Amino acid sequence: MEYTLAIDNTPDTVAGGTGILLVHPSTGATDRLDTDFLSTDTDAMLVISTRTTAREVKQKLEYYEVDEERATILDTLSVERGYTRRQSDQVRYVSAPDDLAGIVAETERFLQDHDGKLRVSFDSVTELIYYADEQQALEAVGDILELLADYDAVGMFHLAGGVHDDDTVAQFRERFDGVVELGEDDSVTSDF
Repeated sequence: MEYTLAIDNTPDTVAGGTGILLVHPSTGATDRLDTDFLSTDTDAMLVISTRTTAREVKQKLEYYEVDEERATILDTLSVERGYTRRQSDQVRYVSAPDDLAGIVAETERFLQDHDGKLRVSFDSVTELIYYADEQQALEAVGDILELLADYDAVGMFHLAGGVHDDDTVAQFRERFDGVVELGEDDSVTSDF
């Protein structure tokens, strides 16, 4: 299955199973790239958020006019922070951002439960490293990349390049089929 990529300076399409690493400045405005990725050529999408709550993700999708009916949000923050939460078909929760087994299991559940063209956004790997550690984050990302391949889905994973050392960024880069880099000036380059 082929997926359209509506991101400047990237290939027009990528094959199912493709994992994309979005490397951005720590203050980079990634919402536009993320929502362009999610809303194009998609039957269902999973937004895994280790950075913001489900409520904030919904606001982002609404602001960028992404079809919320097609979105499932995996909120990793609200349980740990004690926020009110109502699990539904479109909002799932795990106990904490370092509940890596829970994140992988919910990703697989989403992929099993949906048909057609499926996209996964992971925002963000940087936060995952903060809550867990680099090695555990690498393993969880690897598990999700395997799921993408198994289910012919595509995914984009956010990493704030400037807050990690070069070795960490390199370790993550080598796991992915393509890398999209957002510059400080909002320019976009890619390596596929």
